[in-house]
Amino acid sequence: AMRWAAGLSVPGVATNAHPAKVINMSLGGAGSCSSAYQEAVSDVNAAGAVVVAAAGNESVDVGAPANCTGVIAVGALRNVGTKAGYSNLGSAVSISAPGGNCGSGATCAYAILSTTNDGATTPANSTYSNATYDTAAIGTSFAAPMVSGTAALMLSLDSSLTPATVKD
Repeated sequence: AMRWAAGLSVPGVATNAHPAKVINMSLGGAGSCSSAYQEAVSDVNAAGAVVVAAAGNESVDVGAPANCTGVIAVGALRNVGTKAGYSNLGSAVSISAPGGNCGSGATCAYAILSTTNDGATTPANSTYSNATYDTAAIGTSFAAPMVSGTAALMLSLDSSLTPATVKD
C-alpha cells in the first residue's frame, strides 16, 4: 500500500496516477522493523514521499512500522504538553502531538474535540467527536495526522524538501 500510494509500481495493480507526497499510517505491531517494511519505507522515501506513523498506544517501545528508519513516528501528548500515559515511547519517537488525556471507557476531562462523521460504512451526518468515550478521537492515531498535515504544509511551501529534511 505504501508503494502504491507513493506512485511506485505494484505487480497486478494499476499505477497510482496521483502519488502521495505524505503517507499517514495508523497501524502497527510489536517488534522491530521487518526487512519488508524497511524496504518499502526506503523505496517510498527515495521516491520523495514522507512516511508518518502512529507510535502506538500500549505504553511500550514503538513497534513497526513506526520504528523503521525514515519514518516519522508520532507519540501523543496530554492537554498539559506531557506524554500521554498510553503513548508508546522510546528513541524511535520523532515528535509528539496532541493526542488527548483520555483512557478507554473513562470520562475524559480534557478531550480534544474534532469534527467527524457518524456513518459506519458510508458518509452520514457531520458531527463532533464524543468527548467522553470516543476512542477514535484520542491516541497516537489522532496525533499522527496533525504531523502529516504539517509535513504537507511544509512541502506545499518547498516541494524540494526531502523526507529526511521534513523529519529533521
